[in-house]
This record gives sequence, structure tokens and C-alpha cells, in this order.
Amino acid sequence: MHIDVFQDTVCPWCYIGKRHMQLALAEWHSTPVSVSYHPFFLNPDIPAEGYPFQQYMLAKGGGQVQLEDWFSAPRRAGAAVGITFNFEAITHAPNTLLSHRLIALTPADQQARLIEALYAAYFTNGENIGDLEVLLRIAEALALPTPDLRAALHSDLGRLEVLEAVQQAQQLGIRGVPFFVFNNTFAFSGAQPPQAFLQAMQQAEMFVSPR
Repeated sequence: MHIDVFQDTVCPWCYIGKRHMQLALAEWHSTPVSVSYHPFFLNPDIPAEGYPFQQYMLAKGGGQVQLEDWFSAPRRAGAAVGITFNFEAITHAPNTLLSHRLIALTPADQQARLIEALYAAYFTNGENIGDLEVLLRIAEALALPTPDLRAALHSDLGRLEVLEAVQQAQQLGIRGVPFFVFNNTFAFSGAQPPQAFLQAMQQAEMFVSPR
């Protein structure tokens, strides 16, 4: 069983969807499951330096939506699965290319841990995950090879890989995240409950699809 996960590192529902998937996997006792993570940009037009977070969110609502109207639903859904969203601590809406490059440069078997740490850094601690030094501190805390990653992120290494992966996601018709594909057979979008993951996995297990 293989699950492809399309996500952005500043997407609260991606954080929740990942947690729901983990809960489903803890209940899954059939064929072994592997997971691959793929980048997506919720907003590819954010400049490299990012935007002030509150102004950015207010602008998204055209000035007609209160900030807590954006935040209340993910707060409740996150709290139900042990995720704390401190939206009030976030000061920066970052461009996520650099964080996706860090993920791409990290060994596949360490990517899930890194993505979890990126979510927590941004949504719980309010850190700017568009900042190179913040990303390297996160990598160091996970015992990733920080000097190598610093050199790679100072270059263009991983940039083309991420941009091509995002383009491929768009060509697949993916317009929003989180998006999950099971054995190249079944797919759904959104932070579906764990039971929905289990049902999709059960259905996908009935089919053999070459990857």
C-alpha cells in the first residue's frame, strides 16, 4: 500500500490531515504502508520575503472576514487530535519554496518527521519557516546534516525538483491540499477523518496498480 500526500507547509488542514492519516495507520493491520510527500503552493505569488501575517489574512477575506473566522475551524479540529494552533503567535506569511526544498533535500525516511516539525514550528510556535536560519535550526534539532543543508539551500539545489513536482501536481488536476492518493487508485482531498482513510485504504488494497 502506498499513499502519496500533497501538502503545503503553511496549510493548517494539511497538518490536521497528516495527523488523521497517522491515526488511521495506527489502526491499519493489513499490508505494509509507505508514504511519499509532495510539495504544493497554496499561494505561489507570495514574494521571497513573505507578507505580514495578519494583513495577509485580512486581505484574503477582502477586509470582510474577521481573523478568528479563518482560525476557529482548524483550532477545533486540531484540538481534537492533539494539535495546538497558535495563530496569534504567527507574524509572518512566508513563501514556502525554501521549506519545500529542505524537505526535498532530506532523506525520504526522515521527511515525515521534518514536515511535522515544520508544522509545529509555524502553527504552534509562530516561527517564520521562510527564513533559512529557522529552517536550519529545525533541521539541527532533528539531527539532520545541517552544514550540508546550509550549503545546499544557499545554492539552487532542490529548487527545480520542487517546482517540477508542483507543476506535476497541477497537471494531475490538484487544485488544493491536503490531497491524498492511495495506490494510484483512489484519491480524496481535505482533512478527512481517520475512518475515511481506512476505507480508502481498504478499497485501494483490492486493486493492484503499478507505480
